[in-house]
This record gives sequence, C-alpha cells and structure tokens, in this order.
Amino acid sequence: MESSRGALVLKAVPDGKLEEVGAFLAKVFKGVSREKMARAIKKAPVVLGKNVPSKIARTIAQNLEKLGATVDFLPSGEIMENSTAQEAGIASQEVFFSRDHDLPAKDSVQSYETREPNRNWIIRIKSSIAGNLTQVNKELWLILSLLVLAATMNYLVTAHRMVLGFYTLPTLFSAYFYGRRHATLTAIASVFTVGLLAHYNPNLLTETVATRFVEDRWYDLTAWAGILVVTAYAMGTLHEHHESRVQELRETYHGLLLILRQFVSKDKYTENHSYRVSIYAAKIASYLGLASEKIDDVRDAALLHDIGKLDISRQLLYKAARLTREEYEGMKKHVQNGVDILEPVGGPLRRILPIILAHHDKFDGSGYHPTQGETIPIEARVIAVADVYDSLTSDRPYRKAMSTYDAKEIIVKGSGTEFDPKVVNAFLLAFRKDEMEVPDIMV
Repeated sequence: MESSRGALVLKAVPDGKLEEVGAFLAKVFKGVSREKMARAIKKAPVVLGKNVPSKIARTIAQNLEKLGATVDFLPSGEIMENSTAQEAGIASQEVFFSRDHDLPAKDSVQSYETREPNRNWIIRIKSSIAGNLTQVNKELWLILSLLVLAATMNYLVTAHRMVLGFYTLPTLFSAYFYGRRHATLTAIASVFTVGLLAHYNPNLLTETVATRFVEDRWYDLTAWAGILVVTAYAMGTLHEHHESRVQELRETYHGLLLILRQFVSKDKYTENHSYRVSIYAAKIASYLGLASEKIDDVRDAALLHDIGKLDISRQLLYKAARLTREEYEGMKKHVQNGVDILEPVGGPLRRILPIILAHHDKFDGSGYHPTQGETIPIEARVIAVADVYDSLTSDRPYRKAMSTYDAKEIIVKGSGTEFDPKVVNAFLLAFRKDEMEVPDIMV
C-alpha cells in the first residue's frame, strides 16, 4: 500500500465469519447500519471505498485478514492505469464511504483493536481453563459422571426409575466426543453400576413412598419433562459443535479448490474464467432458490469445470475458425477427462462429477450428451448459463469481448433450446440487479 489513497476491496468472507466481519465493519464505519453491512458482505466481492488513505486501509485490512477475510488495496495511480471497463466495475460496486468525512479515523480503528482484547479477556481465561480441563483423562470424567448418578440414585432421590434416564447422557457424550468404543464401554459401565447398586440395595428400584414437592399426578410428568429438556439441550449442543466443525472443513475445502484452480489452468485466462464462472453460477443458483449445499456444489464444480482441458492443446482451444468434426470430438472429451482426473479423489468432489460431466449438455438434447430437460442436473444447467455468459463477455485470443447487454440477449435467445428457461429467469434477476459483473481487480 505505497500510494497515499486508493480503493479498498473486500474480496471474500468465510461463511463462519460473516457476523464477526460485519460487527467489525459496523463499528469502524459508523455511518453504515449493521443490516446494510450484513447484506453487503454476503455479496462479496464489494468495494468498501474508492478514496481511502493507505494507512487507514492497511489497518482495516489487517483486522479483516485476522478474521479470515480476503482484502485487496488498489492504489489510485493503479486504478487510473486500468481500463474503462475495470473502472466501471469498481463504480458499480456498493461503496460504504466516498467522502473524507465518511472515513473512519485511524485511531478509531486502532482503538477497536485495543478494546476487543480487553473486552474478551474473560472469554480467553475461560477458554484456557476449559482447554486445561479437557486434557484430564477422559475415562476419569466418564467414571465421575457415573459415580454422581449412582450417588444421586442411591442417596438423594426416591424416584429411582426416573434417574435411570439420566444414564443416557454420559453415553451420548461419550459417543460424540470419543467414538463408538468409548460409548459402548460407557454403556456397559452404566449397566454394571446400576446392577451393583441394585444388588447391594434391594429397595433401590422398588416402589416407595417418596417425599415429593408437587402433587402425585404431576410428579412423574415433571421428572419426565426434566429428563427430556436436559437430553434435548445436550443433543442440541452436540449438533452445534458438529456443525461448526463441518463448517470449518467446508471453508478449508473451498480454499483448497481456489488454490487448485491456479495449478490446473493452462493460462491466466482459463484460471480467471473458472473463478468468474463460479461467482456467476453461485449468484444464479441463489436466485434460483437452491439449497446452500447445492450452491456450494455449483461453486465448486464451476471452479473445476474445465480441468479436463489440461489434455487439450492450446492451438485447439484458441482456434478462431470453426472446428472440424474430428477437432470437435476431441474437444468434447474434456468433460470426461475432468471426471477421470477428479474421480480418484473421492469425498465431496464425487458429488460434483455429474455436474462437470453435464455442463455442456443442452436443454433440448443437442449438447455433448443426449440428455435433455430435467434429466440434466440443475447445477449443470446453472453452470451452462454462467459459462457461456463469461465466455461472451471476456476477451479471447481470436476476438474481443462483447458487451454484457449483448451477451444477455444471446442467453435469452437460447432459453428453451440451449438453456433451461428457469435458469435463464434467475440469470435475468441477477443481471437486473447488476450482480453479473466481476471487476478485474476482484480476480
């Protein structure tokens, strides 16, 4: 950030960090509401400002990068040297501050940095204590929980049958945190403990007159409700813990795909093309109302949809003249080549193999394969529109890019023949909201 002023660009925010990044930006830029900030960062990449002092930009960027966000700074001189189309792309992005009095003072940004550690010192201490406690031998914690339940059943309550339900909890936690073996051992230990108590205390599970705090007809219901609530809370906690781990793995997976696209591209055009297609396709899928998991698959497949072109010569890829039948058949092989490359990897990549295989299939059945209509995966139908749109609006070695409006008209004309009409309608919604442009500085 050598220039005195320039454009500050928020390129990407991990899904699990949206709230933290939004909270930071809302505190730094006082004039922007938290709701507007949240909506904007979900649509990243977004330009935070065009005339930001480099010192302030550097401090903001450092804080955002600590939160896992990807930030870029484009000096003013570098912006002036870029093409008109690129400047238009910057101008089309939402800008949080554009006048000097909108800018946060550098000391206010730094004060945020110093306030947060002071505010969170209790949390850090608690985390440290919790971390140390978890280092204690896990078998000891399980044994302790069983002993507490045994003491409760034998000495503290008379409704022994109700206490039996609580023995479910150590087994559930053991299964989640430690695996099947420990869960089985915990269950066996629970049965052994209760059996031992019943052997030495003949009155343990027999009917007795209990000292009850509520009427008899409500006693069993109250005890049952307590067990139900505790079990629900425990399972909910386990679920949230599991979801957070899955989200971390998903973010790592997406990051690896972004890195992978740089190694599988034959040149800069192919790399940037795949990245832009992934952004366009994700936006179209969002307007189409697909589930978040399907949108992730669309984005991942788009990043790797041309991986099979590694085996295609550049002369064939960039040939300006019409391809011969033999050349066309050779070009068609790149979708199967891509599947062959990714198939041994397994895992989540297996879900995107049918998408990559079908992304050149046409809605009327005239594409690479005879599949048509709804038999083509919806994710592949989305990528087909995004792929053609980016190809039309990007420079090629043999032709210049056409305008976005002309490209849009070609997409519309292909509705019902080359493209799924539902996908084209979703594309038009995104296009009308100026979400089908990716400035060069974002790539």
